[in-house]
Amino acid sequence: MVYLISIAALVAVFAIATVRPINMGILAFLAAFGVGGLVSGLSMEEIQDSFPGDFFFVAFGITLLFGLARANGSLDVIMQKCLKLVRGKRWAIVWMMFLLAAALMALGSVLAVAMLAPIAMPIAKRYNINPLLMGMMLSHGMLGTAFSPITVYSVGIQELLDEQNISVSPVALFFVPFLLNVLLAAIAFTFLGGRDLFREHTVVDDDLELAAVGAGGITRPSPGDAGAGGGSAVGRHGIAEKAGRPRGTGPASVTPDQTHIEQHTVVTYEHWITFGAIAVLLVAALFGIEVGVAATCIGAILLLAFPRHVEATMRAVSWQAVLLVCGVVTYMSVLSANGTIDWLGEKVTELPWPVLTALVLFIIVGMISAVGSSFGIILIALPLALPLLEAGHFSVAAFIIGLAFSATVVDVSPFSTNGVIVLASAQVEDRQRFQKQMLTYCGYIVVVGPLLAWLLLVVPSSF
Repeated sequence: MVYLISIAALVAVFAIATVRPINMGILAFLAAFGVGGLVSGLSMEEIQDSFPGDFFFVAFGITLLFGLARANGSLDVIMQKCLKLVRGKRWAIVWMMFLLAAALMALGSVLAVAMLAPIAMPIAKRYNINPLLMGMMLSHGMLGTAFSPITVYSVGIQELLDEQNISVSPVALFFVPFLLNVLLAAIAFTFLGGRDLFREHTVVDDDLELAAVGAGGITRPSPGDAGAGGGSAVGRHGIAEKAGRPRGTGPASVTPDQTHIEQHTVVTYEHWITFGAIAVLLVAALFGIEVGVAATCIGAILLLAFPRHVEATMRAVSWQAVLLVCGVVTYMSVLSANGTIDWLGEKVTELPWPVLTALVLFIIVGMISAVGSSFGIILIALPLALPLLEAGHFSVAAFIIGLAFSATVVDVSPFSTNGVIVLASAQVEDRQRFQKQMLTYCGYIVVVGPLLAWLLLVVPSSF
């Protein structure tokens, strides 16, 4: 009976968080104390000891550091330099956004799409680039590096594997999902208008400079907004601007009501210090120092040095991610303590055709993750699948990497955090039609993504 109540509570947590705007982590805390204390007989001290302090510091520290980098304009400097680097080639702008999102996520910023979409989507409109293509390239870029050794995803998976004495190469966990996302991004580029971008001449250089208004020139839209950009805000980021004459050429034509702003980026000592701090974090990770602790300490030191950014930085901390990670992990610890995980694992091993079972699990995980939390479903599904892995029908590493990829690649969904931001930032006339396009693309990914992982990873390892 305890097992059934525990599972019912888990399903309820996931279902309620899907249909209601309540963070799954908060509901998971409620379930942990309710099921753990009232049903399983665990003491409050035992449940509180399950709180994942290491996850907390990773989620908090990384978003703190990159929130500061956003607040002081360091990320805007990178964006402007990259836009000038591609010299207005529209196809190159699309792939540059993919690489920027990948780089930010690889450095640990789970807010990569949130940082880039409000800039990239207006650029797509200005240069006549399919907004669906731009949004999906951003998402695949970020998701491709979701398992960098310093991300919440990677740290969470490695913690779970360490508890079970399972070893999976961090290099393989990072590169395989990245290569699969590159493949999917290339397919999206081919079929969503990317080939047409080669047929046009480059956009006007002056217009290119004006698009890079990352220092505040593009207003961040909220969900349901028209997502229009405009205005200007600089000075504190070391960027000067002045008005110019409107000009229009081809795909980069500017309507009469748009104001051209000539941007001149000045890299300040504050930017250089921020870049150095991020480099220090990477070095610390390579030497085995706890990423969350290092990021929190580095962020605190930078805030002491530049206190005027404290308010904006604290607003940028991903408290939603912190609550989600800590709540779900705490509840999964309760399920492990009351024996539910072991019981479910035994039921999984009784299913026939283990290789086919792996495919079913991949697709189910993808479908649930498309409307819920990708990281949450990884934390839930991985412990449940461990008994299946112990049977030895296929490579443990191949299955875990495939499961992780299947859970995250569907974050292109308009119901995911990334999808909501892309949808809100898109400058389209019919937002409902654009949402349907995103849903159609997500439906394709929900099937193709898990199937691709199963065919390329699990099936070959089963022979």
